[in-house]
Amino acid sequence: MLTSRCVLNIGAGLAEGPCWWTERQVLLWVDIEASRIGLFDPQTGRNDFLPLPAHVGAVVPTSVGDLLLATAAGFLRMDPSTGVVTLLSDPELDRPGNRFNDGKCDPWGRFWAGTMAYDFEPQAGALWRLDGDGRITCQRSQLTISNGLAWSQDRRTLYFIDSPTLNVLAFPLTSAGEIAGEPSICVQIPEDWDAVPDGMCIDAEGMLWIALFGGGAVTRWDPISGQLLERLALPCRQVTSCCFGGPHLDQLFITTARREMDAAAIKAEPLAGGLFQADVGVKGLPADCFQVAA
Repeated sequence: MLTSRCVLNIGAGLAEGPCWWTERQVLLWVDIEASRIGLFDPQTGRNDFLPLPAHVGAVVPTSVGDLLLATAAGFLRMDPSTGVVTLLSDPELDRPGNRFNDGKCDPWGRFWAGTMAYDFEPQAGALWRLDGDGRITCQRSQLTISNGLAWSQDRRTLYFIDSPTLNVLAFPLTSAGEIAGEPSICVQIPEDWDAVPDGMCIDAEGMLWIALFGGGAVTRWDPISGQLLERLALPCRQVTSCCFGGPHLDQLFITTARREMDAAAIKAEPLAGGLFQADVGVKGLPADCFQVAA
């Protein structure tokens, strides 16, 4: 039976987007509605926050040592040593009711990040890709809550979650990482689980780890057969995302939330909004960083 432990009892309203920063051996994560990113060192237990001027959905390291962010104000770059933030571009300037949600870099060093409406308006979001030369392209439109992303180790498949659909989609890719056709459904979350798929990562065996918001668990799935393989239960229902990290990439880090929980709910789930760590018996893949064009 898989177990986890809370390594940072921070009570975040909406912790999300964990990403292992290999060069610094720290976990990057976002506290979306508090407009800040965290840098957590699992060796010491220390967590440092860096404030931002807008709600932030995702953070990734770049090839030149700074950070790239997807926020309600668009794509930003941050120098983590000074906290100075630079606006790159906002592809949804005409949609002030939207914000960026989950995002991740692909094996080609490009940043994919999706949007959603604050009021959860159906099909108001999109999936965007920021290339190293600054070019931004819309990869998918009419999404509701753009969420988890992962790429297969052979680079032939992009896995993607639009949470309310309860499905994980598998997009075929060209050798250059372009979407090559319509997706197929590879994983379906049962409706009677009363949970939606949220963030996601992939392990070195090609299996998907999917956080279940409302379901109090991270689940491991075979994307080829669609079969549920393992379930890691957590002591809080709002499980938001996960990633592999640590010196050997053999630790699963998990973010959780306490969004709209009243005092009674927090008393019942005091660790909600914390960061968790688990040894799940399998290694992950290194997180890809954003490749800044020379």
